[in-house]
Amino acid sequence: MSMKIGKVLTVVLVVLILIQLIPGPSHENPPVTGTPKWDSPRTEELFKRSCANCHSNETIWPWYSTIAPLSWIINLDVSVGRSKFNVSEWGRPGKNDGDEAAGELRHGKMPPWFYMPAHPEAKLTAAEKDELVKGLAATFGDKSAEKEKKEEK
Repeated sequence: MSMKIGKVLTVVLVVLILIQLIPGPSHENPPVTGTPKWDSPRTEELFKRSCANCHSNETIWPWYSTIAPLSWIINLDVSVGRSKFNVSEWGRPGKNDGDEAAGELRHGKMPPWFYMPAHPEAKLTAAEKDELVKGLAATFGDKSAEKEKKEEK
C-alpha cells in the first residue's frame, strides 16, 4: 500500500514540475484608460485595499501567481473580475458593473472567501465595510438596494 502511495506522489510531483514548463499568463497590467470620480478619498483607499487586485489594471501579482496551476486560477479570477467591473477602464464601451459593487459587498459576495487568507490586508472591519458600501453606492449607484426597495413596495 505504501508503495502505491509513493508512486502516486512521485507522479503528482513530476506533473507539478512539468507544468511549470508551460508558459504562464502575462502579469503585465494593461494601461489605466479611465478612472471613476470617487465620492471620497476614503472610498478609493478602501477599494484599493480590498478590491483593486481583481477590479483594476493595477493588480499586485503575488510571488505564487507565477507557479502553475495557481497562476492559471489567479489569472482567470483577475480576468473575470476586470471584465465585470474595472475602475481602470471607467467609461469603456459596454457594461461595467459598478452599480452592483455595493450590493456584492453588502451581501458578502465580495471579496470571495478564497481571496482572504492570502490577502489579510483586504479584510475590512464591520465599520470599514459599511463605509465602503456607502461610498461605492455614492460613487456608482446601488442596483441591489434599488431592487430591494421596489420589492418592499
